Amino acid sequence: MIRIALAGNPNSGKTTLFNVLTGSNQYVGNWPGVTVEKKEGCLKGNKEIVIQDLPGIYSLSPYTPEEVVTRTYLIHEKPNAILNIVDASSLERNLYLTSQLLELDIPVVVALNMMDVVEKQNERIDLQELSKRLGCPVFGMSAANNDGIEAASKAVVRLVLENKKPIPSTFSEEVESALDQIEQLLPIQEQARWYAIKAFENDEKVFAELSLEDSVRGQISKIREQLETKLDDDSESIITDGRYNWVAKILRGVYEKPYKHAMTTSDKIDHFVTNRWLALPLFVIIMGLVYYLALSTVGTYMTDWVNDVFIAQWCQGGMRAFLESVHASDQVISLVVDGIIGGIGAPLGFVPQMAMIFLCLSFLEDCGYMSRIAFIMDRIFRRFGLSGKSFISFMVSTGCGVPGIMSARTIKDERDRRMTMIVTTSMPCGAKLPVISLFAGAIFGNDGGWWIAWATYVFGIIAIILSALVLKHTKMFAGESSPFIMELPAYHLPKMKNVLRQTWQRCWHFLKKAGTILFVCCVITWALVSYGFGPDGFGLVQEVDQSLLAAIGSFIAPIFTPLGWGNWQATAAGLSGFVAKEQIVSTIGVLANVADDTGLDPQLWQAVGVMFPSAAAAMSFLLFNLLDAPCLGAISTLAKEMNSHKWTAFAIGWQMFYAYSISLVVYQLWTWFATGMFGLWTIIAIGVVTFYLFMIVKPMNKVSPKQATK
Repeated sequence: MIRIALAGNPNSGKTTLFNVLTGSNQYVGNWPGVTVEKKEGCLKGNKEIVIQDLPGIYSLSPYTPEEVVTRTYLIHEKPNAILNIVDASSLERNLYLTSQLLELDIPVVVALNMMDVVEKQNERIDLQELSKRLGCPVFGMSAANNDGIEAASKAVVRLVLENKKPIPSTFSEEVESALDQIEQLLPIQEQARWYAIKAFENDEKVFAELSLEDSVRGQISKIREQLETKLDDDSESIITDGRYNWVAKILRGVYEKPYKHAMTTSDKIDHFVTNRWLALPLFVIIMGLVYYLALSTVGTYMTDWVNDVFIAQWCQGGMRAFLESVHASDQVISLVVDGIIGGIGAPLGFVPQMAMIFLCLSFLEDCGYMSRIAFIMDRIFRRFGLSGKSFISFMVSTGCGVPGIMSARTIKDERDRRMTMIVTTSMPCGAKLPVISLFAGAIFGNDGGWWIAWATYVFGIIAIILSALVLKHTKMFAGESSPFIMELPAYHLPKMKNVLRQTWQRCWHFLKKAGTILFVCCVITWALVSYGFGPDGFGLVQEVDQSLLAAIGSFIAPIFTPLGWGNWQATAAGLSGFVAKEQIVSTIGVLANVADDTGLDPQLWQAVGVMFPSAAAAMSFLLFNLLDAPCLGAISTLAKEMNSHKWTAFAIGWQMFYAYSISLVVYQLWTWFATGMFGLWTIIAIGVVTFYLFMIVKPMNKVSPKQATK
């Protein structure tokens, strides 16, 4: 079995190459002992060659979970070869990692990706000379265009068979002399140069691994201190400068740019996109356009057809006619037509709108715009106790909260990581889009629905910031946020194949849930609506008010009366959202189809109008279900990632309290301003506002990181 490790920066196109090399032969899990995603798969056409996609990193310094995982794997697992994916459009910066990989005494092949971008920029890279200077094979390729990949993969296999080791990077004479002295002191032979460099950098993880005697560590410290004094710099900076000097020497005469000082197209675009004053308004406008396209134009036309023609006429009408033709009982017809098709069909009708939003977001991600937004948001979020890495989790959560929670793994600081996982599900995910679309249309109709959906997106970010501010002013989360460093990729026109693949994957996740979880939920909901305790005891009921669902909802409903929706129908719909958020629409669909004689209209918008007596109550319900605890799948992921019953309970408790309090404030103050009604709950709502303001402005607790992570 031959193991080939893919190593490179996060924006190098490594994942795209992995997908091309392995096709569908992929396995996704976690690296042993850590919660960083692990991907591996067999090379297409050769099951004896395993491709392992290492986490994207910028160096082998042990500062982030990804760097620790990659470094540990390369040092201790020792793959047969490394395929180093380098972004050719940022060659000087990306060869820094290459300089470290060449020191590991493992065969290396360098694949310069995005050569198509290099050609468009009229730049020239002499691949043959670069290969000679690096001492390893160098190939140009374009993973997005599937160009040059086969040559690079064959070269790696050939290199494994030859077992040809690379030539390590070099430093100045003074540094090389110090490294030679340290290398002589180390009790190892294999990869001794790499260990010597790390010992010179005073890497504690390496010292812990080597278990050196105090006398040996003392000699290494003396060598380090003497060179630091001579060069007037610290050891890490000396090595860093040495690496960049080596890169510059390697590229001299090999890498030529036509205009050294001319602004690139990406630079010109960034002049406006990342502008301190224009960046945020531009982002808000772009997202508004996304929701307008999805909910008022293209997406809505398709959704209307799916709801009115495909589901209502073809599916429900056709199935009802078929079941009646085979003389099925009324109970079976009600279960299939009203319970299953009506329940599942309600959220499925919004798939075209979801697909349009996912299509737009995938396009923005693939072209490089969303990376800029993470950079922009870092400047804002750091004022509120979050880092730019947190925003990446929030963006992932717009598709699904599960990967959004999991993406917080990349945040090194434990406090920031926990807080990000707690607040990230406040972003409107794909499962919430049907709920948002339904209530936006019910409250404001087709013409105004898009901007309500857009407003919920903006509200999600604001709600996250407010929640983070309050939490940051508690002792558990106090302290400085971890720094955020990322490389901004050059803008490029996305490949429609990649955009459509991402869109399909997000929609398919929703469709799979509709065919499994929602199917079961719809059957259970129909049973709870159809059965209950009537005049003749337990059995089928004619009045929905006598059903089991009505009994359960009526028991819990008083809790939500201060929020404006203290009736059993709305409460039942809200409770179903804890299984899956789209189940809220399914429950309303089941109630609307089964209970015509109770005043609920089969049209979903009218059903919402019956359940909620005012726009304030409907908005309160919508906001509660945006902010409360996520679905069971996300809660399960949250518990796994927290790895603590105490923190999981706190996270769910805070999410429920926060959702309830915000919904209470919105409903009570809206009702007060609109109708003049003022009561005890209005006073409590004002008290909640006062509490949040106090938590935001009060001095922040000063605690050490060690105390905060206990």
